Amino acid sequence: MNRKSRLNPPTVLTLLRILTIPVVVFLLYMPEGRQIPFTRSLITFSLFVAATVTDLFDGYLARRYQMVTSLGKLLDPLADKLLVCAAMIMLIPPHRVPAWMVAIVVAREIGVTALRGVASTEGVIIAASPLGKAKTLLLNIGVAALILHYPLPVIGLDAHLFGMVFLVGGIVLTAWSGLDYFFRFVGEIFNR
Repeated sequence: MNRKSRLNPPTVLTLLRILTIPVVVFLLYMPEGRQIPFTRSLITFSLFVAATVTDLFDGYLARRYQMVTSLGKLLDPLADKLLVCAAMIMLIPPHRVPAWMVAIVVAREIGVTALRGVASTEGVIIAASPLGKAKTLLLNIGVAALILHYPLPVIGLDAHLFGMVFLVGGIVLTAWSGLDYFFRFVGEIFNR
């Protein structure tokens, strides 16, 4: 297989992650105020976790086997953002996530994507920061736990509380990393 093929294994994993988004949205859909049943929460949790884990593998495969492509560079971060934002939006009606938290995450993702787009037209690449990667990890753990939601008495875990703790940490890093991208963008553009 041609290593630079657009549909190499890392890109296929990314596309599979994107294809899970409508399934996650469908599984999380409930009319206003109604709760998602435990079994459906468990299935959605499993699918969400499987999708987020593919992010580790596609990046590893792309770097390890020199299969990094422009399409992969575009789709990989987009898939991550869409998966987390879609899941968070769907968790608003059953009152698992406050809307204001979702607004912060969505605004940051749109803002950073816009900044990166403008920077690239100027020939400037703003690489992902460790803050952004930590933000993604905390949000993924938090959202996964909030999808699960129900207490797990077997292991003594309140999944909702656990998810909210990680989500709050993710929100702090969301705001911090968004400001970091903004200041790096300003620094790159004005120091040219």
